[in-house]
Amino acid sequence: MLQFHIPNMTCSSCAKPLENALLSVDPLAQIETDVPARLVRIETALEEATFLATLAEAGYPHHPQLGR
Repeated sequence: MLQFHIPNMTCSSCAKPLENALLSVDPLAQIETDVPARLVRIETALEEATFLATLAEAGYPHHPQLGR
């Protein structure tokens, strides 16, 4: 499972386009968004780099969480 911290995902209106962008890369992915924690979790067989690029292109770049 992949997990990404998305600081600018601040509401459910942000989460839906983010999910759609991720599903465009892997329609079979299982995606869970946690808006209060600003996390997205993806169950997929694809590489992390694929999703990092998609998140950045969609305007939701991942930022590592320090201390975790």
